[in-house]
Amino acid sequence: QVQLVESGGGLVQAGGSLRLSCAASGGTFSNVRLGWFRQAPGKERQFVAAISGNSDVISYTNSVKDRFTIFRDDARNTVYLQMNSLKPEDTALYYCGVGLRPSGFSFTDFGSWGRGTQVTVSS
Repeated sequence: QVQLVESGGGLVQAGGSLRLSCAASGGTFSNVRLGWFRQAPGKERQFVAAISGNSDVISYTNSVKDRFTIFRDDARNTVYLQMNSLKPEDTALYYCGVGLRPSGFSFTDFGSWGRGTQVTVSS
């Protein structure tokens, strides 16, 4: 079973950038849909971005469009989330997941979650 490990989070000032990584072990996720979600304290896990198995379909939640970029390197079994122009409302624990089906943006459409990486944006 694929295991995912997220990294790259940290504390950054508003307007700054971070690049999150999600590395897979125990299997390969070539040709598998992948997604990034985030969860703030007291809130439900929310969709951020998803990328299809061959990178031809990429989706973002409206609040991160034009600021975040999802991309993958299947040779490294890694998916990335480049986050620019960060805002305090981006503060959350960020998770990556493997798509359980070819579409859908609910956390129930993904699985094999990692433990997450914390992103904190100060104003």
